Amino acid sequence: MAGAEGIVKIPELRKRILFVLTTLAIYRIGVHVPTPGVDGAALEQVFANMKGTIFGWFNLFSGGALERFSIFALGVMPYISSSIIFQLLTVVVPHFHELQKEGDQGRKKITKYTRWGTVVLCFIQGFGIAKGLEHTNPPVVLNPGLHFELFTVLTLTAGTLFLMWLGEQMSERGIGNGMSLIIFAGIAAGIPSGLGSTMALYRSGELSFLRLLLIGLVILATFFVIIFVERGARRIPVQYAKRIVGRKVYGGQNTHLPLKVNSSGVIPPIFASSLLMFPATIATVFPAGWMQSITSQLQPGGMLYDVLFVALIVFFAYFYTAVTFKTDDVSENLKKYGGFIPGIRPGQATAEYIDYVLSRVTLGGAVYISAICVLPSLLSQFLNVPFYFGGTSVLILVGVAMDTMAQIETFLLTRNYEGFMKHTRVRGRSAYS
Repeated sequence: MAGAEGIVKIPELRKRILFVLTTLAIYRIGVHVPTPGVDGAALEQVFANMKGTIFGWFNLFSGGALERFSIFALGVMPYISSSIIFQLLTVVVPHFHELQKEGDQGRKKITKYTRWGTVVLCFIQGFGIAKGLEHTNPPVVLNPGLHFELFTVLTLTAGTLFLMWLGEQMSERGIGNGMSLIIFAGIAAGIPSGLGSTMALYRSGELSFLRLLLIGLVILATFFVIIFVERGARRIPVQYAKRIVGRKVYGGQNTHLPLKVNSSGVIPPIFASSLLMFPATIATVFPAGWMQSITSQLQPGGMLYDVLFVALIVFFAYFYTAVTFKTDDVSENLKKYGGFIPGIRPGQATAEYIDYVLSRVTLGGAVYISAICVLPSLLSQFLNVPFYFGGTSVLILVGVAMDTMAQIETFLLTRNYEGFMKHTRVRGRSAYS
């Protein structure tokens, strides 16, 4: 309650939250703006047959924009795919690795490359979707041909670039990560229809009350596990040596270095889902028999899909943790300020110890993410419930909500400290006092 009052009382925070809400409202309006040249009723029938497939999963991340074939049909997935590519390049290509070391200027160049990569991927995916729609049954495209394909590619590319700009604006002028919030809003928008479909199954007798109750318990248990684990951390004890400056003694306190169980957040399942969606798009551009065969096997709930999904989640959990948490920098900072881990020599030995502990903690986090993303989906197949009750969507919803609330709490805490200090004038000591 106090936090809600703080949000209302602080003009800057209130302005940031209103900006995010307004931006998300613009995004949801754009989802309902159709791309010209498509029969909406026929398209709805086509996507009704694709639920539970990789295109249904793609539609979930686009917030229903794909099934409406709106200007935001591609969503932010091309941008996420481009980000994956260039983050991997910073590890394997020396030029991008050097750019990353250049600080803000280097990151700006990588961001520029990421945006151009987004344009290229939008052209590929937009052309693939346009070609795929021209061969649907029943026919969806009113006037198929090169004109429709080019117009669709340009429209979908512009829509994704506009979403990319909205996400960057939310990150800069709002609260939370803009791209994650767009994905969050898209998934959350599907909850009412998902609940409606589930209740329709219950009313028709296809879903018994016992199974409906079990579904509710599984969802609640998933929420509880996510919240519990996301707050978990491995605390490494850290001591600071005492320093005598003049007549005062500094340091000597005991603290800890927290290593979160899930340091990578919701990035691994988002990145993994984005990569698994890409072959389906390529198959529409190059409809070879072997490509269609791979796409048919890469359907959510299939054995190959689940194995690759888990493998990619584990890979990106380690990769993103290594990118964001530099053990050498942490060790150097501890040594610089007189901190050390009891029983571990400062310097390289400390970095190796932190890396060893972090690797074990990350393994537990990767297993946790994999279980959350795969097990509920497997269970939903046996219970005959809609696919969008999968663990990936729940993980993204809870993870993004917790990250956003954490940023709001940090903002409130910072302003409270400012409010505490602004009435107290701190003066330096004068030789004449």
